[in-house]
Amino acid sequence: MKLRKPLYSVYERNLVAGIPAERLPKHVGVMVDGNRRWAALMGQTTRHGHQAGAERIQEFLGWCRELGIDVVTLYMLSTENLSRPAEELTDLLGIIEELLTGLADSRVARLQPVGALELLPEGLAATLERATVSTAEVEGLHVNIAVGYGGRQEIVDAVRELLRDAAREGRELAELAETLGAEDIENYLYTRGQPDPDLVIRTSGEQRLSGFMMWQSAYSEFYFCEALWPDFRKVDFLRALRDYAGRQRRFGS
Repeated sequence: MKLRKPLYSVYERNLVAGIPAERLPKHVGVMVDGNRRWAALMGQTTRHGHQAGAERIQEFLGWCRELGIDVVTLYMLSTENLSRPAEELTDLLGIIEELLTGLADSRVARLQPVGALELLPEGLAATLERATVSTAEVEGLHVNIAVGYGGRQEIVDAVRELLRDAAREGRELAELAETLGAEDIENYLYTRGQPDPDLVIRTSGEQRLSGFMMWQSAYSEFYFCEALWPDFRKVDFLRALRDYAGRQRRFGS
């Protein structure tokens, strides 16, 4: 048992050495899935699973910073999740608030919320705002916190904002329809101004997007990992990066 950790350290170093820096993704999207199943397997409460997942997020962002990844988007709470049983939702929201406060205090990254923030409880929305402001000057890693997020809702919100701006400018809808292009909508997405994710990782063995970054992930590479999120290790992440580095990206061709 004592040999296990040193062996993993050697394996991690070998994995890192085998991934060319120029082949690392600039933007990684992560669907942090499996907290509840992990808790059930451990005979623990759902709250314990979400807490373990939050601790893993803190570690994960440290790995990303070490590797020089520019942007990470964490899918933490979908719009559908807001309809979970009240007791579980209260626990989950509290854990997310604690995580955001810890990340802001550690200044590991510049934080940005992405989602329909008007749907969130006032306390969580306020915590997101404070974390955003307090980390605005942090250099290096940029982390999008996807809470109250839905891919369809993001596109609806983008089109709605685009139409409002057009109306304020006095543009006719017929004129807008004739000139509307993909770039116009991209300029109103939650992640406007950011590169699209090169790699999207989902843990827990599920192989679906569940509405995550539907527009931005059109040409992303996907990696599905069997590990439940609290069990996701650095070697699992490095394997995902190695797999990505070995792919030939086609961008629709």
